[in-house]
Amino acid sequence: MTSSGGPRRRRRADAERSRTAILDAAVRLLRQRPDAGMEAIAMAAGVTRQTVYAHFSSRDELLAATVDRITADAVAAMDAAALDDGPATAALLRFLDASWKAFEDNAPLLLAAADATPTESDRTRHEPVADRLARLIERGQRTGEFAPGLSPHWLVTVTVALGHAAGDEVGAGRMTSTEAQAALRITTLQALGAAERPSA
Repeated sequence: MTSSGGPRRRRRADAERSRTAILDAAVRLLRQRPDAGMEAIAMAAGVTRQTVYAHFSSRDELLAATVDRITADAVAAMDAAALDDGPATAALLRFLDASWKAFEDNAPLLLAAADATPTESDRTRHEPVADRLARLIERGQRTGEFAPGLSPHWLVTVTVALGHAAGDEVGAGRMTSTEAQAALRITTLQALGAAERPSA
């Protein structure tokens, strides 16, 4: 008796490779052309428009999937920054730098996806980022590097809001990316009451 598991597994593997190729192409293209449509994304991925719609029923669904992808990449970059190692203040700067790089690399895409990602979904998507930041702030408060007395979760909210404000300033043309990143570092350390403010 011949099992059909092999062909099914191959079909699943082919479908997963196709989906990955579409997401890869969407991220690359939307970084440069945030208004790119499904046809352009299909061409960039080397598949048909019908294949794109077989995986993503709408452009909004594809945009949401690209935000999931770049969020996962940002979390991986934060983990690679060894946030649990060394002084909490230096680790916080590594966290901010990793977050800012994700913003710099993907700002046009994130703007295009803003209307496609409901607030509740966006909050859920960013929970891994918030959890890592909360642990880092708690560690800094325990070691005396950050001022005690304020809820770590409140300080997470403040830090995230400062990041969004820095991004908005760049988007409005009032600051360069370098200026905004420097301002974000200084202001966040001040908001957390950092005892020391290293330059790196």
